[in-house]
Amino acid sequence: MADCLFCKIISGEIPSKKLYEDDKILAFYDISPIAPVHFLVIPKEHIQSVDAIDEKNSEIVAYIFQKIGQLAKEAGIENGYRVISNCGADAGQSVLHLHFHVIGGKELSWQA
Repeated sequence: MADCLFCKIISGEIPSKKLYEDDKILAFYDISPIAPVHFLVIPKEHIQSVDAIDEKNSEIVAYIFQKIGQLAKEAGIENGYRVISNCGADAGQSVLHLHFHVIGGKELSWQA
């Protein structure tokens, strides 16, 4: 999508601090971290949110979750992490492109 912030990051139109990239996904550090380690993992295919996951695109979500543990270790998370995906306005989804926040590097309270 031409107006999607994350699609622009994927295309390189907007720079990001990349943690990992392959032909399916991009992982990059959040510009407003809420923990010592805070990165996002996004599919390169534009999927709007968790609500848009279906039988045609669910394999990419499985792939993302296969990679998250490896990426957390590479980012220096040692004692656990949290994975968050906001879905919709009431949940605070500000970019309408499926993404997973991975946060860690400290003991997390319920609020982060």
